[in-house]
Formats: sequence, structure tokens, C-alpha cells
Amino acid sequence: MVEYALQLDGIFGSLADPTRRDILGRLQLGELNISEVAQPYDISLAAISKHLKILEQARLIRKRRAGKERMVSLEPATMKQAAEYLQQYERLWNQRLNRLEVFLEES
Repeated sequence: MVEYALQLDGIFGSLADPTRRDILGRLQLGELNISEVAQPYDISLAAISKHLKILEQARLIRKRRAGKERMVSLEPATMKQAAEYLQQYERLWNQRLNRLEVFLEES
């Protein structure tokens, strides 16, 4: 359970940064090399590498070598894990909002 909680902390901590969220959004379209990942951002390649390292440590992306290039792709299983965690709270709040709606209609 502790390991699961630490993994969720890493996932949501990684998602807290807008640049990392944008990188993940771009990777939804397919695998990119490091230069392609860095291209639209006005930050150093070292800064991009730090962002990628954080995403990799959270297991949101994976890197692989293709010749001289380092390729980056999404790791969808980890994102699914985070979504399942959030769905628990979505169900809870939907139930509460439904009860509130019934209460307000009866009032």
C-alpha cells in the first residue's frame, strides 16, 4: 500500500507542472525523439531532460534507443492507474451531488 501511495505521489507530482502535462499531451500523438520533445519550448535541453527524468521516474513515459536517438513514448498503464484512483472520488462526488439534487427537488 505504501508503494502504491508513493507511486501516486510521483504521478500527481509530475502532472502538477504545465510543461510536463504539455509533453504528455504531445506524446499522445505518438513517439518523439528528445529534440522533437524540446522543439516547441523556450527552455534549455537540460531543462527538458529534467522534465523527462521526472516523467520517467513517475513511469508516465518510457525512453528507448533507436540508433543514436533517444525516443520517448507514453506509458499508458500508469496513466490508467491514476485515472482509476480519481474515479473513486468521481463516484463519491456524483453520489453526493445526486443526493443534493433530490433534496433540492423535494424542498
